[in-house]
Amino acid sequence: MFNDSSARIADGIRAWITGVAPGAQLPSTRQLVTEYAASPVTVQKALRALAAEGLIESRPGVGNFVRGPRSMRPQDYGWQTAALGTPRRMLPSISGPLRTAPPDAQALHSGYPEADLLPERLVRASLIRAARGSTATARPPSAGLNDLRNWFATELADKTPAGLAAPTANDVAIVPGSQSGLTSIFRALVAPGHPLLIESPTYWGAILAAHQSGVRLVPVPSDADGPDPEGLDRSFRETGARALYVQPNYANPTGAQWSPDRADAVLDVVRSHGAFLVEDDWAHDFGIDTDPQPVAAQDTAGHVVYVRSLTKSMSPTIRVGAVIARGPARDRVLADLSAECMYVSGLLQQAALEVLTDPGWKTHLRRLRTQLRERRDLLVDSLGEHAPRIRVDHVPRGGLHLWARLPDGTNTDRLVRDCEATGVYVASGHEWFPAEPSGPYLRLNFTGPNPNGFPAAAQTIAAALASQD
Repeated sequence: MFNDSSARIADGIRAWITGVAPGAQLPSTRQLVTEYAASPVTVQKALRALAAEGLIESRPGVGNFVRGPRSMRPQDYGWQTAALGTPRRMLPSISGPLRTAPPDAQALHSGYPEADLLPERLVRASLIRAARGSTATARPPSAGLNDLRNWFATELADKTPAGLAAPTANDVAIVPGSQSGLTSIFRALVAPGHPLLIESPTYWGAILAAHQSGVRLVPVPSDADGPDPEGLDRSFRETGARALYVQPNYANPTGAQWSPDRADAVLDVVRSHGAFLVEDDWAHDFGIDTDPQPVAAQDTAGHVVYVRSLTKSMSPTIRVGAVIARGPARDRVLADLSAECMYVSGLLQQAALEVLTDPGWKTHLRRLRTQLRERRDLLVDSLGEHAPRIRVDHVPRGGLHLWARLPDGTNTDRLVRDCEATGVYVASGHEWFPAEPSGPYLRLNFTGPNPNGFPAAAQTIAAALASQD
């Protein structure tokens, strides 16, 4: 079969290799060009791919030959055990949301929207413009480009009620994504071994950042309305903690959004204990039925340290976010960030600013809201019709995920494996609990590829669940 695809040529050569002995010489490039009616460049590309796989070897001036199996002696790394010693801390294993699903799988496990929901045209154009400017070769300030810091400060200032002091660019530090920002915040605000209050369940990345920072996690129960203020006050008193990590808007994984009264009550508790509230506004751009209401907009005394990221809503390659903090807390966070990474790529900062200030960004967000609503409702309806034993007690008003309760006694690890075996990737809820899980859950992303496959995916999950009966 003639085909001008290097992948097809490589497949044909692989098939030929299986029938010959190691050391056999391949047909010449000229012969392959004739056989496959392909260009020399395409044939060379296929040969390079096969060489990279270790199937053939090239001998300059002689030709290409089938490579025989090499006998590899296992490497002994036992000496490293003594050199490394006991780990200073054991990081939790977070694998579920990070698995790479095959192209033909139904991916409900990831934490990122698919490319069709991103402003691809704006991002590509902004990267080209940024590459032509001075930021492509200049070292940016350690706190970040002033215009970008001013954009983040202005966004939060627009949510700040009249009469309260709004943040300024001097309160902002640009970070290489919220994950790095959280690690620096925890290190700056909480001494190693000291307690950090954290919602349960909560974002697995925050759990990981806390472990990296060496702080001691103290779970605080949280429901569809957020943490209970009375229980939170008790936790502060009993532990002596001086910081609380929360996601008041479209929490990952529950989708909870605090009411204004709940936000005021929680902030009052934090103030009464002279503590910090670390607000992770990860889903600021993913409102569906409501708009995000940052708690930081109500703070004037520096109790709230606010984290805002663009990575999920703009592009996974634009790892740019911001930390907004006031007073000495901001100085400590910036000092830790500077020691960790010195500065964030000026090219990426400028590209992010180009997207944010383009009129098309707001147009994209308006269109995105409609797309998120359609996908969310489709997945909710698919579960209700085809997997009625799985409960979605709270339909999120924003965000990317559903938090689905499984029947008591469900073996979630087995369920995840059984679903994956049939091409449906889901994430076990265990990884979102900083301590023992309160029950069996799945976190299901409704912004992955192929939303038309949601009904079939729900049927697959239901069948895997039924097999455990």
